[in-house]
Amino acid sequence: MALRLPACCHSLEDAWPWQAALPGVQWRSVRFDRQRLAVDDFIHGGIPLHDKVRHAAAKRQVEYLAGRWCAREALQALIGAPHVPGIAESKAPLWPSGTVGSITHSGDLAAAIVAPSACYQGIGLDAERQLELARAERLAPQILTPDECHRMAALPAAQRAYFVTAMFSLKESLFKALFPLAGVRFYFQDAQLVDWSPDAQRATLRLNKSLSKHWPAGSLLSGQHTQQGPYVISLIDIPA
Repeated sequence: MALRLPACCHSLEDAWPWQAALPGVQWRSVRFDRQRLAVDDFIHGGIPLHDKVRHAAAKRQVEYLAGRWCAREALQALIGAPHVPGIAESKAPLWPSGTVGSITHSGDLAAAIVAPSACYQGIGLDAERQLELARAERLAPQILTPDECHRMAALPAAQRAYFVTAMFSLKESLFKALFPLAGVRFYFQDAQLVDWSPDAQRATLRLNKSLSKHWPAGSLLSGQHTQQGPYVISLIDIPA
């Protein structure tokens, strides 16, 4: 049976959204409508309905379906096999041997990114709907370190909502990239921005907390961020 894009999904994209390309990395994104989720979407899309999702709400099911569709399409392009990642005990995706990857969903957007593990130790992807300014300023103390709050305050008001949303997203991407390597949970205050290049869509984060002997406090990690419609999308890659 030929696989087809599920009825609840549309606008499959493979165009790289950030300024700096990453060799060997594959990205896919799709928009979805949970109201259009059909009973046979998982079957026709070739995505097994995992037991952890089977009895979930329609919102969770369509997010899972759209995210796994993107992951499978990206893996097909990377390794030539339509592998669908399972679910680990930590609820993170289980990637096939020789690959690393990340899945995200926000609003009506789902996306996945995959890379060869020979070239990348880890990779993290996150998408967030841009916050409104008032909410961004209200949430800033929870998301940002004191130094980052000073950075935000120095920005023109028109740039602050993007900055806070991008920092939230970058720190989520950092967690997705590092947690499988360090095995230690960490939080927003445990990483701090040390370089911010909005025109180049680049950022560098420094760990404020030691996660393991391989990831001590002071470790620097680079990322990218961009805006795609109402969404801020970020990426952290860790070279091998």
